[in-house]
Amino acid sequence: MIRRSLACMLTLGLVACATQPQTPSPSPQASGVPVTPAAGNKPAAGNKGPAEAAPEAAGANAAPVDLTPVPFEVARANFVRDTAARYGIPAAHIEATLAQAQIRDPIIAAMSRPAERVKPWNEYRPMFISQARIEGGRKFLAQHRDELMRVQQRTGVPAEVIVAIIGVETSYGGNTGNYRVLDALYTLAFKYPRSGDPAKLEREVRRELFFRDELARLFALTRDEKLDITAIKGSYAGAMGMGQFMPSSYLDYAVDGNGDGRRDLFNSYDDVFSSIANYFVKKGGWVRGGPVAVPATLQAGREPFNPTEWAPTWSLSELAQRGYQPSVPVAAGLTATPITLEGSTGKQYWLGFQNYYAITRYNLSKMYAMAVYQLSQAIAGQELPPA
Repeated sequence: MIRRSLACMLTLGLVACATQPQTPSPSPQASGVPVTPAAGNKPAAGNKGPAEAAPEAAGANAAPVDLTPVPFEVARANFVRDTAARYGIPAAHIEATLAQAQIRDPIIAAMSRPAERVKPWNEYRPMFISQARIEGGRKFLAQHRDELMRVQQRTGVPAEVIVAIIGVETSYGGNTGNYRVLDALYTLAFKYPRSGDPAKLEREVRRELFFRDELARLFALTRDEKLDITAIKGSYAGAMGMGQFMPSSYLDYAVDGNGDGRRDLFNSYDDVFSSIANYFVKKGGWVRGGPVAVPATLQAGREPFNPTEWAPTWSLSELAQRGYQPSVPVAAGLTATPITLEGSTGKQYWLGFQNYYAITRYNLSKMYAMAVYQLSQAIAGQELPPA
């Protein structure tokens, strides 16, 4: 998941501290990254993919970064030293583990892949919502209803939303990724591809530092959760488990749902469901019983309003002044953000509330959030609106 700001940096040798932004990219950020169907091998956060570009991903407040090239051997040595100091892990253990890591050319190639054009909603939605995925979600929910309902009652996050996330991310656990996470993060931490375009250098350096920080966190995570760092697999961006959490999201938001003393996002459904819900609550500010999104109309002759900030801070009266009216009754006092989708018969307008915003924290894409929401509604037996 992924979607994060680099809050502080020591040198190019290590991101000393990073916070999840904003984005999950999807990471979470769970993964925090735009996904492809059955996203076990999704593009990394910040890469353009089928998800729409996210304005909040720009990182306008990010700290300056040193663009001076650092030799691989120096960066690697700095990483070993700084990760050992940061997490109290013996440097010899880190060194021995990195000696087993491999730079994987397919990962570099995947990360270097030219950006796909941004698909309109009527092309994007079918990648995530199909009759097979709806039926698969209903079957998955029925199989795990007891665990899901316990999480729903405890957190307020509906069971069908949790199921929809797993369906979109990994096809209900069927495709969690085939790359060793150690290799994926090692490759992107020290060999993040460079385009040679000076205008892209800063972003490329920041992405490399992001993955270097995730690699450091992987050492802490596997120690704390008693995981074999050389064995766990995930996406080519290093996202793991049924919900595709990056190491930082795993550390910050994973929950021990079954009380066995571990947070297992690979095999424990209780832990997976609880962790996704916890991410929505803690990272996204999920509101128990609150709406996600409702269709709206835009007054004829008015231009769509596309704010650069996605937080739902606009009152219904303010949106009405811009020509927006919800098509169904909405409780007084709610605030929302306007959403414009390119549908098969023209523009579609929606109002997204706090719980819609919470889904965008998992992956920085308004279309991703809408796909998850509509899939959840279909799983729950609601009729889908036209794409």
